[in-house]
Amino acid sequence: MSLTPEGSPVVKAAAGIEYIDGLFSYALVLTRNRSEAEDLVQETYVRAIRAMGSLRTGSNVKGWLFTILRNIWFNQLRHRRTAKIVPMDGEESAMDIAETAKDPYAFYVSKVEHQQVREAIQQLPADFREVILLREFEELSYQEIATILDCPAGTVMSRLARARNKLRTSLSTAFKTSNFARKEVME
Repeated sequence: MSLTPEGSPVVKAAAGIEYIDGLFSYALVLTRNRSEAEDLVQETYVRAIRAMGSLRTGSNVKGWLFTILRNIWFNQLRHRRTAKIVPMDGEESAMDIAETAKDPYAFYVSKVEHQQVREAIQQLPADFREVILLREFEELSYQEIATILDCPAGTVMSRLARARNKLRTSLSTAFKTSNFARKEVME
């Protein structure tokens, strides 16, 4: 192993570490299980580090890592033949706790709405969940998503439009219900 600053495996591997949160979110959408998502991200980095020497300078590391993760996931699914669905569990961050002190009611409403959005996304078919996460949360371009999903960019745009419509319909019903409940509590 060479220890040259620019070309060393350690430097190249560190270049992709900035995407770990996005990869974990994507893995969580795919697996719907926290520990499986962690394992999937770990395996992604293990394989990426092994293949880092073959990565060309100027390559899209983010897209490459997401593609590796997705391929690992589908290989695992092929081996299992059935996927176990486990809902995501919520976590409270220090910011959430700090926000509670400011306005508990607003914090509660925000948390409920956030949970409704998360549940609505989880109810989408896997193809729609993937494009929503990659576009809206990871802010990847249509072409980058198309490369990761191995489909045309037009398919990505179509899936994204349908996913947004399904979310809009689902959330408009959920938010109307929560607004009605909120009005009753306020009165």
